[in-house]
Amino acid sequence: MTVHAIDQAITERYAIYQGDCCELIRAVPDASIGFGIHSPPFEGLYRFSNSERDISNNEGAAFWDHYGFLIGELLRVTKAGRLHAVHCMQLPTSKTRDGFIGMRDFRGEIVRAYQAAGWIFHSEICIWKDPVVAQQRTKSIRLLHKQLVKDSAISGQGLADYMLVFRKAGDNDAPVSGMLDRFVGEGLDVTQDGYDAYCRQGRAARSDFKPWPFEMWRSVLIWQRYASPVWMDIRQTRTLQYRAARDHQDEQHISPLQLDVIERCIDLWSAPGETVLTPFLGIGSEVYVAADRGRKGIGFELKDTYFRQAKRNLAELDKPEAQRLFEDESAAALEVSDDV
Repeated sequence: MTVHAIDQAITERYAIYQGDCCELIRAVPDASIGFGIHSPPFEGLYRFSNSERDISNNEGAAFWDHYGFLIGELLRVTKAGRLHAVHCMQLPTSKTRDGFIGMRDFRGEIVRAYQAAGWIFHSEICIWKDPVVAQQRTKSIRLLHKQLVKDSAISGQGLADYMLVFRKAGDNDAPVSGMLDRFVGEGLDVTQDGYDAYCRQGRAARSDFKPWPFEMWRSVLIWQRYASPVWMDIRQTRTLQYRAARDHQDEQHISPLQLDVIERCIDLWSAPGETVLTPFLGIGSEVYVAADRGRKGIGFELKDTYFRQAKRNLAELDKPEAQRLFEDESAAALEVSDDV
């Protein structure tokens, strides 16, 4: 099948296409994708473009009809026994739209939609988010300390992120095997110095202590962090450069998924040389990580400003890591204001 894209960028490491993902994915062969990862439009929360093809411009049943078609196509192109990870959060409600301030179970709606399409709900990870940063970004009165003092019946916790992981039924003919050799995140020392300290402490505690080999020790420590159902050690500001992708309507909602999260998922659930797919490319984060980690990335993006920024970001792969441009929202020190 031939499907024409508006624009494209193809190298030996990745292929990205501008256009409607529901159309472009039809050109992907059956059972050809080793792993997939994406962050879908959060139904009813944001509008990303004026295009009639943009899923974010649908609400209610129309949104789930469009997204449901894509979910079915993702199942078709994924290899048997392999996984697809979906980033989401519970959605806040508002008095204007919903008549009350609270939250909506968007996470559960996604789980039910994938199950209805034939996916197996495999696992999930809760990702901690700083409520102070969340309040400054969203201006939610639920997170204000002065609201707690005024009437705590309105107060509520911040909204965590989730990675929902789904598995296609069947046997995996190509096991993703091997130990973990690279920790991504904060606060874990898996260097040779850390291993030497582990050996010294063990021998001091027990005369018969037999240390694991270095590679085993490192992999076990990393897995203990990654196996946690709550990831508290994600670097929240480590994202791809995105400010050049903004147009005048984007200031409140463009927020790339952290590279730490994507790297962990790709390291855990795909093997080098395999193809990783994202149907919502955005500024290129998932494809960037896939290519950087020795996989082949494929991505689709409808919005022209995002696609152009994705091409710029992916071009950074040819530079040494120290010279690459990353966004850092923590550049300006956070201060506690009178509004807290």
